[in-house]
Amino acid sequence: MQTIAVVDFETTGLAPGGGGRATEIAVVLVRGGAIVDRYASLMQSGAWVPPFITQLTGISNEMLAEAPPSRQVMQEVAAFTAGCPLVAHNASFDQGFWRAEWELADLTPDPAHEFACTVLLSRRLWPEAQRHNLGSMAEFLGLEWEGRAHRALADAAITAELLLRIQREVERRFAMDLGHAEVDHGLLAHLQRVNVRELRRGLKSYLATVSVP
Repeated sequence: MQTIAVVDFETTGLAPGGGGRATEIAVVLVRGGAIVDRYASLMQSGAWVPPFITQLTGISNEMLAEAPPSRQVMQEVAAFTAGCPLVAHNASFDQGFWRAEWELADLTPDPAHEFACTVLLSRRLWPEAQRHNLGSMAEFLGLEWEGRAHRALADAAITAELLLRIQREVERRFAMDLGHAEVDHGLLAHLQRVNVRELRRGLKSYLATVSVP
């Protein structure tokens, strides 16, 4: 049974290329239709946190002064996520920081670490939702937050709940087509690129390329 790692970063800016660094990371593991484990840590890179970021996230320079080094945190994350495909909400953002922090920690790339995006998937499954940001989708689907939004663990946990809802929705809509197939990361990564009107065809084309027990 596949384990998927749901990732969320809090950062000092919008992109690592502009000098932005991660200030916090959380990873929530999902397996068999449930959350099975969690990891979260602040991370000290030496980067300065602007006041508007502190206001948004609650993460201050004083908090980071006591945090473990980014290199140590990413080494722990690497062990925690070994062999797991990844999911994030607005994955292009988290993927950029994932790659940047991974490289700065001198870690060997893990071939399993491919991202799927719950923004793209929610747009395919619920195009009627007015907005597809994390807060709007949580409200639309009635998902319960566990903590403060814009903190990594709360955001990763609600994204994990959204992922579970997406998996159940795919199972519900396409039960006859799926048969015994699992709604795994590969299928989700395929569906996120399919036109909203072609989901069944996209699902069938993916299943035709994999062996189902």
